[in-house]
Amino acid sequence: MNLHVQVALCILTAHQIINREVGVEVMSSKIHSVVIVGFGGMGSYHAKLIKETNSLEVVGTYDLLEARRADSINAGYKVYESYEEVLVDPAVEIVLIATPNDVHKEIAIRALQAGKHVICEKPVAMSKEELQDMLDAADAAGRVFMVHQNRRWDEDFLTIKKMYDQETIGSLFQLESRVHGANGIPGDWRHVKAQGGGMLLDWGVHLLDQLLFMIDSKVISVSSSLSFILGNDVDDGFEAILQFENGIKAIVEVGTTNFITLPRWYVKGIEGTGIIEDWSLTGRLVTRNNEGEKIEPKPIRAGVGLTKTMAPPSEGATITEALPQPAELGSSFYDNFAAVIEGTAEPIVKNAEVMRVQNLIEAIFESAEKNQVVKDFDMYGEGK
Repeated sequence: MNLHVQVALCILTAHQIINREVGVEVMSSKIHSVVIVGFGGMGSYHAKLIKETNSLEVVGTYDLLEARRADSINAGYKVYESYEEVLVDPAVEIVLIATPNDVHKEIAIRALQAGKHVICEKPVAMSKEELQDMLDAADAAGRVFMVHQNRRWDEDFLTIKKMYDQETIGSLFQLESRVHGANGIPGDWRHVKAQGGGMLLDWGVHLLDQLLFMIDSKVISVSSSLSFILGNDVDDGFEAILQFENGIKAIVEVGTTNFITLPRWYVKGIEGTGIIEDWSLTGRLVTRNNEGEKIEPKPIRAGVGLTKTMAPPSEGATITEALPQPAELGSSFYDNFAAVIEGTAEPIVKNAEVMRVQNLIEAIFESAEKNQVVKDFDMYGEGK
């Protein structure tokens, strides 16, 4: 190796160490190869998104269904004839798991033991115990294991996160997070309890992850109820109320029988209220006008009675504003994963956070089953 190359490598290594220490993510220095296991709707969606990165490349797929194997060939990917063939291929660095939830553990552990890094779809496992087995396998193999909690990058959530972090409407004390549809439970295996179906494990895992990622406080209690209106053996919706130690209350709701939807977000702060109607970021902030003249509200007729309490604020008492720009996470999920492999960044989705969400989901199931408030369960501050 000549002197110029040695110097260049020393400079690159020094920059990587410095940037890692100060939290700056370094662009991946190579393209890492990925095989997608499970080339259905989510697997093919991963393939499309990975094409937009400069750090990962899908080189092949493995799926048991012949139709999906044909889809993979048509998309230009190598089709592996068996999972063992994936594991013994030295050209494969990363296994991306996009299968039904009940087989995540086996697929992940075999990949890790074969020396592959792993990206796993959510929900990562059927229980905390399964997840711990997967994390133990990653530690033993010295490989990177990350869960695709992609909705941390949703602009509606990042808008609320900025409002929370910067106290745009004062300190937030109540957040309501909802997703509503009227199409029932989609697909086939999502109707089956043994395969990890149901809305708490489908959409709930996203909404809960967003809240725990944003609110740096312990959950001191949760109460919940599950909906089985459609007659499946899994929930077609749920409601959960989370009380945080810092005083914030969060209401989380998922419904699949809602022909009129409620807002995606409704948040209250001590200085105002914010609303986001949908994923197109239709919404507004209404805040107290501290510079305006304070005028006592006048009674209004409400039904057959009068009220001052529920009368609208006097003109000039409030200010209506547009939503703030979303916060930024600094990197896409895939680029962050590549940087973690190369040792130049910390994971944006940490495994201790994933375990905490898994634990919260189990507390919600327990609360609904027992019809009672569950306390003293949160894993806040545990793990790494």
